[in-house]
Amino acid sequence: MQKISAVIITFNEEKKISACLSSLQGVADEIIVLDAFSNDKTPDICKQYGAKLYQQNWRGYGPQKNDATEKAANDYILSLDADESLSPDLQRSILAAKKNGLSGVYQMNRLNNFYGYDLHHGNAYPDRMKRLYDRRLVKWSLRPVHETLDIAEGIKITQLKGDLLHRSKDTLEEHIAGINKYSSMGARAYFEKGKKGAAFKMVFSPAFTFIKGYILRCGFLDGYAGFMMAKINAHEVFLKYSKLLLLQKHKPR
Repeated sequence: MQKISAVIITFNEEKKISACLSSLQGVADEIIVLDAFSNDKTPDICKQYGAKLYQQNWRGYGPQKNDATEKAANDYILSLDADESLSPDLQRSILAAKKNGLSGVYQMNRLNNFYGYDLHHGNAYPDRMKRLYDRRLVKWSLRPVHETLDIAEGIKITQLKGDLLHRSKDTLEEHIAGINKYSSMGARAYFEKGKKGAAFKMVFSPAFTFIKGYILRCGFLDGYAGFMMAKINAHEVFLKYSKLLLLQKHKPR
């Protein structure tokens, strides 16, 4: 049976890291945690679960994950965020893949939880994540926000059964602060790439995002939480293109 190294990057995750580490027991053959010098109990909790703890200053999501991956003993990497954990079905799927022989890249559905509500519809689900991979073939992108794996054409991608449980935001205030942060990072990334059409997209993209998530992808079936998610997703898009427009208008000449 092939071995897997679980790799996690952390910073002040004492409230959520236990669920993540607990779900990896019996699935991962080692757990690597690269911590950005947390000032809470995160390092102590990681050690309690037998994780190999390393620390370094924050370098960005993609670079930090690539650095953490290099510290693993095994080539197959299971990459999780500190607020994610494996469902029982996903645990069984990963163990079965290990037994049958790992090959290529594996993706899984992520089930997002906001304010205590699991979101089974809308833009939030199935939210497919590619998280189990051979580090000799694949690395994380260096984009400043919403990093992804750079996967060459021809590499096989296999869907695993089960969900990656994502306990994202516990309060609306925390969620709003998050979209403000990520919309700024997204706008800056677009600006540096010379992306055009900010004014047009600022007007029309938020409406399309809401309609797609709430109506076309049945976000309304998630009740109050589904409506809030669709509205906040649309607002994040509005903020991103508004900030991009401001960057373009104040660009030095």
